[in-house]
Amino acid sequence: MSDTPTKEPGRARALLSTADFKLLRRALESHAKATEDRDELAKINALHHRLGNYG
Repeated sequence: MSDTPTKEPGRARALLSTADFKLLRRALESHAKATEDRDELAKINALHHRLGNYG
């Protein structure tokens, strides 16, 4: 065993702010209105929902 104390990593800083999440959600809403690809729309809706849980 080593006598060197182990350091716990510090708390990570947030990558995105609440305002960033709101902006991303608005951009996704705009893109969803413009796309006709049902598969892409499903992915957009899922991401929009996940972003809503954070922002």
